[in-house]
This record gives sequence, C-alpha cells and structure tokens, in this order.
Amino acid sequence: MKKTIKGKRNHTIAVEDIGEGKPLVFLHGWPFDHRMFEYQYNYFLPRGYRIIGVDLRGFGDSDLVIEEYSYNELADDVKSVMEELQLEEAILVGFSMGAATAVRYMARHQSYGVQKLILISAAAPQFVKRPYYLTGWKKADITQVIEQIQINRPKMIQDFVKQLFHEKPYAVYRDWLINTALKASSYGTLLSAIMMREEDLSKDLEKITVSTLICHGEKDQICSYQLTEEMSQLIPQNLVVPFKKSGHAIFHDETDKLNRTMLRFAQK
Repeated sequence: MKKTIKGKRNHTIAVEDIGEGKPLVFLHGWPFDHRMFEYQYNYFLPRGYRIIGVDLRGFGDSDLVIEEYSYNELADDVKSVMEELQLEEAILVGFSMGAATAVRYMARHQSYGVQKLILISAAAPQFVKRPYYLTGWKKADITQVIEQIQINRPKMIQDFVKQLFHEKPYAVYRDWLINTALKASSYGTLLSAIMMREEDLSKDLEKITVSTLICHGEKDQICSYQLTEEMSQLIPQNLVVPFKKSGHAIFHDETDKLNRTMLRFAQK
C-alpha cells in the first residue's frame, strides 16, 4: 500500500508499506528510489516480513525541499515515518547514501524504533577525500558530477550506473535503473550530491548502539571497501560480510548472498 506521510516542513514523504510481520525499513541510494530494492522485497515478503520502502526527499514520489538538504533533514524524514507508522523493533536497511542517512538517523534520534541496522555499500564515514582523510572520491570529481547534473543529467546518470556493477548486468536491467534515476528531481539530485561531498559521519558511527551488519563489495568503485575497516572500528557491535564478486551494486551482483545474509542477521 502506498502512503504519504507529512514531514516537519509540511512536505510529503512517499512510502510503500506492504506485508505483515517484523518491519524492514529500506532507504535507497543516490540517485534512485525505493524500487531499487525490489529483489529484497520479493525475498522477504513471503518470509513473513513487513516491507517499508521510503523515497528520500526529491526522489521517487517524495517532495523536494530546497530550503534545507542535509543528512539531519533526511534523518528527520525517517523519524516522521517511524512515528507515523508506529514502528518498533524495526530493522533499518540503507544502501549507499541511504546507509549514510541511516547512520545519521541512529545518532540523531537515538535508534528510535530500530532494533538492528544493515548498512549496504555505505557512503560512510565520508564520501570524499580530505587533508586528514584519504579514502573516497576527490572533491573535484564530485564537483564535476554536480556540474554534469546541471548540463546533461541523463548522460551523468548513464555514466554513473555503468560504474555500479562488477558483474555486467543485462542492458534492460541497466536501463531500468537509469529510468528510475531519471524520475528523481534534477535539483534534488544536485543538492544530495553536494550534501555527500560536504558531510562527515565519523562521530555518528560511534553513537550506534544496536547490532549492525555491514555488507560491502570488494570491487566497489563508488565507496571503497576500505570504508568497512573504518566503520568496523567506530561501530561498537558490528559484523562485516565481504562480497568478493560485487561492485557497489551488491543487490545485483550477488543478490542471493545478500538476501540470505540479511535473513540470517534478521533472525538472530
């Protein structure tokens, strides 16, 4: 069932809420929407889980709020969803930018309603290199992506999607992801890229108090596998599972392994 939930700025947050049982709350990556998790939805629904897919602001069917775009605001949107749906003991699942949003949510809202956390290809603790931080993209490269969004967003998305995979996908699947990304607000895509370039989640990771599963592809070209070492050092209770045959898009490259790994963790 599709629902719209009001955020604190009186904007609407689009949510798909289907099934019954223990809730799994999914936060998508940049520049997609909740539909990117369809193979996880198909796997968990018949196993007795409630699936809640959230479109982050400016993506999918959610409103864009241009006055403020930050991980704080995205985390507050997630809080609005958790409160409106009265979720308790949920498993929060984030991919890439969605994983970074989940990290900020856990720190900013003290794990409200969340029993366990799953971080997939997380863009954390930081997405770009800095003088004191040598893992990630060069700031100039992200700035170039931001410039491309402003002059040729379809080409930028096409180039980005090509970098996601280690196992080359069928063209029709790649095109489906591209079309999903094209549905997003152009300005929301730009604002979220600026957000990822500027924000630091190092201190947030230290505040995570629930058991956390970290899934990451060893061939990831978007968020280096090196990030897992930093996350595992900062998150008190964590389990790192490497995906040897995966790039950034674990949900495609090793779908079965990802689903089985998530299920084992959920059942513990």
